[in-house]
Amino acid sequence: MDEKKRISRRRLLAGAATAATIALIRTVSGQTVHAAVGADPTRKPGVPPGKLGTKSPFEHLVKKPSDTSSRSPLQDFYGFITPSDLHFERSHNGVPAIDPEKYELLIHGMVEKPMVFTLKDLKRFPVLSRICFIECSGNFRTGKETLTPQDICGLTSQSEWTGVMLSTLFREVGVSPRASWFLAEGSDAAVMTRSVPVSKGWEDAMIVYAQNGEAIRPEQGYPARLLLPGFEGNTNVKWIRRIELSDQPFMTREETSKYTYAIKDGKIRQFSFEMDARSIITFPAYPVQIEKGWVEIRGLAWSGRGKISKVELSTDTGRSWYPAQLQEPVLDKAHTVFRLLWRWDGQETEILSRATDETNYIQPTLGQLIDARGADMGGYHLNPVTAWKIRKDGAVLFVPENRK
Repeated sequence: MDEKKRISRRRLLAGAATAATIALIRTVSGQTVHAAVGADPTRKPGVPPGKLGTKSPFEHLVKKPSDTSSRSPLQDFYGFITPSDLHFERSHNGVPAIDPEKYELLIHGMVEKPMVFTLKDLKRFPVLSRICFIECSGNFRTGKETLTPQDICGLTSQSEWTGVMLSTLFREVGVSPRASWFLAEGSDAAVMTRSVPVSKGWEDAMIVYAQNGEAIRPEQGYPARLLLPGFEGNTNVKWIRRIELSDQPFMTREETSKYTYAIKDGKIRQFSFEMDARSIITFPAYPVQIEKGWVEIRGLAWSGRGKISKVELSTDTGRSWYPAQLQEPVLDKAHTVFRLLWRWDGQETEILSRATDETNYIQPTLGQLIDARGADMGGYHLNPVTAWKIRKDGAVLFVPENRK
């Protein structure tokens, strides 16, 4: 063996001891613990058990906040469940503080018996858990090469949600057969309100109070929110306090002046609820630098209209496409992990992904979206195929496209 590569156990332990530094680790209970970082962990007892688990001081995953939202670091996740504290945020006037003991949900309007439900009342009904994504309808950024998946489309996350089916509550209050819409109203300072078809309420809507096995986080609607699997994020009203049944939409601020937009030929697109099929390669992606040889391309795909049926990848700038492996489970209206093992030859190229869902809808290019809606189509429901450039030095850059 080369002398430079040979190392004894004694030298290894001595080097580790020399390299050790002291870190102050604060536990959830507030206790500050001195920990030797880099030292031989077998030489000293570790931190004792605590009331809550903590993240390693070596892990630094964070959301990227702005004035109105906070984006999930898609490129740093393993699997398809988003940690609750890293679920994206989008609020219209901040996060309210609501006492669960005082929480109430009113259901009234075109019903036989208007009722008010406390949180305890909701928890008495049969419980259901399901996994699905939520995505903001304005979830697309472009414009420069130095964008990460988090920057491009980090306003989507996935959790296991637990609560009561809205259909159960509809039966409890006796929804009129003539009711075709319901108003969902939140308890935030914006009093967020959206009109939703009653058919969605009967199909798969839920009132959820738990997320990933614990009480739902305040940023996600504590103590309870409306969950509309596959529908645009703003309709999944957080901190929900009122549901009113009607035979027509309510034409609220958030579905007239907002979340409604002009498309070509003088038309207006309104009540575009379902999030269309989409995919994003999360590795390799900016700012990663890869080496020549085998690379596992991986990413996420999802659709608000059902299951993902296939994801295709191109490693030659879109000239040819290959089927990616879909990681089980492939769930309805849920993020699906895809993978493809690729041998990079060291030449400059672009890699792309496109998703197809079980309705046979194929993720479009930005050019196809412009052809369908016009160049001035606004910023909602944009789900274009996105590309990453691989340079000869292995650097990975986003490929921005001009919308005009």
